[in-house]
Amino acid sequence: MEPRSRTFAPFGIANFRNLWMASQVSNLGGLVQMVGAGWLMTSLAGSSDMVALVQASNTLPIMAFSLVAGALADSFDRRRILLMAQLFMLAVSCALALFAWAGLLGPWGLLSFTFAIGSGMAFYNPSWQASMGDIVDRPNLSAAVSLNSMGFNLMRSVGPAIGGFLVALAGAAAAFGFNAVTYIPNVIALWLWKAPARDERLPREPLGQALGAGLRYMAMSPHLLKVLVRSSLFGFAASSVMALLPLVARDVLQGTALTYGLLLGFFGLGAIGGVLINGHLRARLANERIVVLAFLGFALGMVILAFGRVIAVSALGLMISGACWVVALSLFNVSVQMSTPRWVVGRALSFYQTATFGGMALGAWIWGLLAEQHSVFVALLVSAALLLLGAVVGRWFRLGEFGGLDLDPLNTFREPELRLDLQARSGPIVILIDYLIAEEDIDAFLAAIGRRRRVRIRDGARNWSLMRDLENPDLWRERFHVATWNDYLRHNARRTKSDLEGYEALVKLHRGAGRPAVHRMIERQAVPQHEDLVLKPGPDETPHH
Repeated sequence: MEPRSRTFAPFGIANFRNLWMASQVSNLGGLVQMVGAGWLMTSLAGSSDMVALVQASNTLPIMAFSLVAGALADSFDRRRILLMAQLFMLAVSCALALFAWAGLLGPWGLLSFTFAIGSGMAFYNPSWQASMGDIVDRPNLSAAVSLNSMGFNLMRSVGPAIGGFLVALAGAAAAFGFNAVTYIPNVIALWLWKAPARDERLPREPLGQALGAGLRYMAMSPHLLKVLVRSSLFGFAASSVMALLPLVARDVLQGTALTYGLLLGFFGLGAIGGVLINGHLRARLANERIVVLAFLGFALGMVILAFGRVIAVSALGLMISGACWVVALSLFNVSVQMSTPRWVVGRALSFYQTATFGGMALGAWIWGLLAEQHSVFVALLVSAALLLLGAVVGRWFRLGEFGGLDLDPLNTFREPELRLDLQARSGPIVILIDYLIAEEDIDAFLAAIGRRRRVRIRDGARNWSLMRDLENPDLWRERFHVATWNDYLRHNARRTKSDLEGYEALVKLHRGAGRPAVHRMIERQAVPQHEDLVLKPGPDETPHH
């Protein structure tokens, strides 16, 4: 197991400690609200699919809005986004409590409110997760993510029970009102947090361009795509727990809202256990082995829950599932954060959350329909079978190890002195890089330049190509476009220290004098001279007026 000093080291950072405690209060309120909404729906609409849609309405907005939220998290002040999202959810929660107290809620009205709260979370989550790297240093990042999981699941162990007690005592409106109040500490903590200043050396990317850059980065990062596949499959299959648990409590165990809260509490207790063993597992097992165990363990928990007819048996299945839940999701989260540079981490996390919570939203609906058409028992067993399939999928989508990546900015690029009077938005810019490669090194060169191509496109290059001179076969020319001079500067600012090794491999293969020659050119059609760029005056020239 990780040493105590390492596991709990982020608590020594005041900003992390304050924000963590405030977040747990907010998490507690959200879990109480979830119990109230889930149980209220059983009385507003008794069908299984409508009950399952409560869970789906919380997670569907994350799938719908998370990509935009991730781009905003990388482009704007994350602290401000967090504050706005919290204030929005506070307002919606107050309105939900008032409507419930006045008896004005129907099934679709309840779903509309839970969808709105989920939308606030969709914009909150990428900025919050991406802020971990702003609050703690890289060696403590994994521990900080695990502590966030532990905190949430600590609240999960008590929140649902509190929610069940509140609903049983005072009705769903009391649970909704309680949730509204719990946003206040987080708003205060975020207001007091002095976030680090953003790097403003380059102008902010337009939203559409930022989304495209994030999509391109993910598409050219095979290790991240594997995380998305595994997390979406896990989210889809494992969502059966949250979607069907109200029905397990009401129909299988013949219980009340308090029973439902207790079942959620057992799931949370298992999740806390998962956090406590997480460091032990990561110290001894490869990432892929941990994920396979999480899939298999969750499947076992679903089978136990399906066959359970007394609360003790159901509790056992839920604790096993809860432990596997947090082990899998925290590993996916850490894998994304540890293998993504800071300039795109918000977007990478948003893709991860879209995949995971999109799978959960779709799964919650599917499991509800399956329970309605057949039974809760059948739905749970089918989800267990799908989890077994998820373990096997690792043969083709195996997770790698990311701890050794150094994703700090390289910061070696210096903007060249240009003779043309170029503007920031001038373009398109064409980059040509010449390599002299001996015949015996061609295979090694092609392998290295292939890796370089992926990095180029990942960081914003377009129309990448490689050419070989017909008259001088030793001469190879790498060519790519960027839209504007600003985009070229961004392309170079995105280099990380881990990228340096690939470039140095190309330099070693280059047989010319010095490093490979770089030509920076602006693409032009045939235009009248007065419409083209003008030369800057040289050091000994007088500018013409």
